[in-house]
Amino acid sequence: MTSPPSPSGCCQETPRFLTALPVYNEALHVTAVLDEVVKYAADVLVVDDGSTDGTKELLAQRSDIAVVSHCKNRGYGAALQTAFDYAVVWRYDVIVTIDCDGQHEPQRICQLAQVCRDVDVVSGSRYLGQDVSEGQAPADRRQINQIVTAELNELLGLELTDAFCGFKAYRTQSLAQLNLQETGYAMPLEFWVQAARHDLKIVEVPVPLIYLEEERSFGGELDAAEVRLEHYRQVIHRARQSACKGLPVEPVREKCGFGAQQCP
Repeated sequence: MTSPPSPSGCCQETPRFLTALPVYNEALHVTAVLDEVVKYAADVLVVDDGSTDGTKELLAQRSDIAVVSHCKNRGYGAALQTAFDYAVVWRYDVIVTIDCDGQHEPQRICQLAQVCRDVDVVSGSRYLGQDVSEGQAPADRRQINQIVTAELNELLGLELTDAFCGFKAYRTQSLAQLNLQETGYAMPLEFWVQAARHDLKIVEVPVPLIYLEEERSFGGELDAAEVRLEHYRQVIHRARQSACKGLPVEPVREKCGFGAQQCP
């Protein structure tokens, strides 16, 4: 992997970290986002979740990132799980995840990685000390976030303000304890249940609320707010049942072999 000589904003105390972006059909954003990310991160992984819009070809033109490709679309959660596995296999201390839709500011990557020296999870929050806003969260998404965040806090004894922000840093040793199975957008909710079960130390840091594409689809019936909320509650219920039974179960999700990082 070719990388910039000295990512801006990082200091010697920053742990060795990987920055990972799950992408699916992000041809509109991926080049501009990655051009910024590589300024602030030496090791960058993109998990292409079966894109069909030219994203794969744009990624192939770059020599400053690593790419793992899913041969078919498996879901946002599956792409994150592939990134987690990669970070564990390659023995990174920390993995920082950032979405590819322009919602997150890459200049904050090192901040999250540095905070993760002392905790297991650093979670960005768009509603903690909010001081910068570009666009507004669609009303149904903000409402569902508030409802689900409150329910997670009550059920798990957490103190979250934003259950869904994709801008996070994770200690890889802590991720290795988990057995995440959800492959879709609800995987972060399963993560919170397992994080609470393993008593992981979690802190939130404020990040700006930036929405550039308010009409972005969740896909199919999940675009309906009431269906999406019910789905999220079902995922939380299943995750809590598994935690209460003391599972781990054997993983059923596909694993990527990182020796061959591209699909044929």
